Amino acid sequence: MALTDKYDFELLKNEAEKLVFDELEKQLATYDDETCRCNECVVDMAAMALNAVKPLYRVSLLGALYASEAMNDEVYAQSVRQAVLNAIEKVRDNPAH
Repeated sequence: MALTDKYDFELLKNEAEKLVFDELEKQLATYDDETCRCNECVVDMAAMALNAVKPLYRVSLLGALYASEAMNDEVYAQSVRQAVLNAIEKVRDNPAH
């Protein structure tokens, strides 16, 4: 029996995703129309940024509170902003399509 058949991994959430998605939307709004916003490029940007930041996984309400506290940390917030900026620039210069 596979592990995923026995346990509910749907409870496992990475709170960093919301931060990266919100920051990506915010930063993309400041770029010109020449920056590609097709699905493939935007998802590439999100994946690159998420790979560059520390994940904030949780499985419970208590974990959500811990993740919320970490999200308010200015050092972490800056790392998210920088990771998103780097990802946008990299994909902008080298689109996958």
